[in-house]
Amino acid sequence: MTATPACPLSKVMNESPTIFALSSGRPPAAIAVVRVSGPHAGTALEKLAGRLTEPRKAALLRLRDPASGDELDQALGLWFPAPHSETGEDVAEFQLHGGAAVIAGVLRALAGVEGCRPAEAGEFTRRAFENGRLDLTAVEGLADLIAAETSAQRRQALRQLKGLIGDRAEAWRRRIIEALALVEAGIDFVDEADIPKNLIEPALHAAQQLRDEIAAKLTDDGHAERLRDGLVVAIAGPPNAGKSTLINRLARRDVAIVSPYPGTTRDVIEVHLDLGGFPVTLLDTAGIREDIDPVEQEGVRRARERAQAADLVLWITDSSADGGPGDQPGGTSGMPAIWRVGNKIDLDRAIAAGRNKMTFNFMISAAHGDGIDELIAALRQYASQFFSAAEGAVVTRARHRFALEETIAALDRALSEGARERREEVIAEELRLAATKLGRLTGRVDVEDLLDVIFRDFCIGK
Repeated sequence: MTATPACPLSKVMNESPTIFALSSGRPPAAIAVVRVSGPHAGTALEKLAGRLTEPRKAALLRLRDPASGDELDQALGLWFPAPHSETGEDVAEFQLHGGAAVIAGVLRALAGVEGCRPAEAGEFTRRAFENGRLDLTAVEGLADLIAAETSAQRRQALRQLKGLIGDRAEAWRRRIIEALALVEAGIDFVDEADIPKNLIEPALHAAQQLRDEIAAKLTDDGHAERLRDGLVVAIAGPPNAGKSTLINRLARRDVAIVSPYPGTTRDVIEVHLDLGGFPVTLLDTAGIREDIDPVEQEGVRRARERAQAADLVLWITDSSADGGPGDQPGGTSGMPAIWRVGNKIDLDRAIAAGRNKMTFNFMISAAHGDGIDELIAALRQYASQFFSAAEGAVVTRARHRFALEETIAALDRALSEGARERREEVIAEELRLAATKLGRLTGRVDVEDLLDVIFRDFCIGK
């Protein structure tokens, strides 16, 4: 995917120093990749390898330190002349043996090449954006792809990296500019013989269609944005109900202290899981009870707060005790869904046979694993349904949603003016503002493309 350059490529290349960095994982490794980007990348390749390789074809090279002449490694080298590279600049790449000494030697040799310096964090990606190789949404998608821990997060990040929202936003922006061109043409070139009359109607019609189309993309309840962080499931309930034992069972490792004494869990413990490809964050909260010391009281306050902010609460109680699930949160709007889970069925096998089963959604033994598979399957299904709308969603960050909401607001003001006084200057300004908001979403904000549309469509200046 390409983008309109934010500034001329030649200017960027002349002003930018050449940067280099290790672009693969920490050594030791089988292979290490070192990249060089900037106007001196070709010089760096020649100094270390003795020659430039054929563009975009790997070549076996013997690398030497230009200062000492010491042989550093036998490696593969690649040469990507600008602008056909990842950053849009000249790029050289070395694929080395991944030992720490080899990598250190190559980096030290590159530092000795005039005009070269180590890259800062994210600098390669920033140059790709500055040179029009990526827009802002693709940069965000790249960051999400690197951070992805589940297959659902990976799919969403790849869609964004490939332009799911960036290309859509750019298409919307072009349509706004075309509508704006109609209004501007009616204002500035009203005396021209080849300009049709009453251009405001098709402009407002286009704005209304676009407004409705963008609004339809904001009706997913933010689930696509939540996919980046995961479904939050709070494990709550009274002390000694087995909450910590359950989270250890679900995590398949000891992440919480388990003891027979009430109040062992004082703070909220988080565990991140991959359930069926969907990210889920489990919260083990302090046992909720009254008449406790100040430290445990703070833990209970945090437990209530986190449970209320969760997407789902597993309310755990001792099913072998008399009564049902006991006092639990709920009953007010805005509260999360609650599943009542009866634990410790191993202490009373009559429970497993069905006693009190109607009182609970699930009957388990966190200590022995009874009923855990059914609970996990239900959590996996819940996560799948929760994120089902996220698969085709365009908006994946709060920044995207805010920019589109501002775009809709500007279009609404333009349409409102069109329904009343129809001051063309006001309509044009609101459409221009809407286009700017979309341009800021992707990082592409031009001032010349409006004139391009006017000249193309109406042959002004022929």
